[in-house]
Amino acid sequence: MRVGIYIYDGAEVLDFSGPFEVFSTASRVCSSAHPFEVFLVGESGNVVTARAGYRVIPDYGFHNHPGIDVLLVAGGVHAVEMTKPTVLQWVATQAQQVQVMASVCTGAFLLAAAEVLPLAATGQQVTTHWEDIEDLRKQFPELEVMAGVRWVDEGKVLTSGGISAGIDMSLHLVNRLHSRELAEQTARQMEFVWTGA
Repeated sequence: MRVGIYIYDGAEVLDFSGPFEVFSTASRVCSSAHPFEVFLVGESGNVVTARAGYRVIPDYGFHNHPGIDVLLVAGGVHAVEMTKPTVLQWVATQAQQVQVMASVCTGAFLLAAAEVLPLAATGQQVTTHWEDIEDLRKQFPELEVMAGVRWVDEGKVLTSGGISAGIDMSLHLVNRLHSRELAEQTARQMEFVWTGA
């Protein structure tokens, strides 16, 4: 499966590096196959300056990335991204094409702005970084935003809490998309305590 991770200026480093490590490690330690191909996508494909000046060159831009099966949107300083029609349209378009949409931390705001997140009326739930729970509720009152959870899995759409919670959610996705055994093996290789709950 192709796992694309969307990054942008101000993205939180572990929001994208943590999931990248999970999926790439899962493929490395899997003995029977190469289940995941993970890559970074930026709007233009040019250098992205993430949080604290961490400079990253995405593998692709919107114009040239391969097909994506799982799209994960990183969090961080997201306000500018929410004002970009090109970004929101790309996220919305990808949501129609991918098998799984996911966000880490405040990436949920981008999914909400692109009208990807499930409405509270459907009985489905979302989450984000604990510090941004109230802001997400205020900006998008139609969402049922959960506090005190590491991630929420609503089938096609998953959201997680902040930073390290994205690693938990990504391990959960390895479990869901491949096997519990591979998720546990990946967590062990990363020396990450994952309960799978």
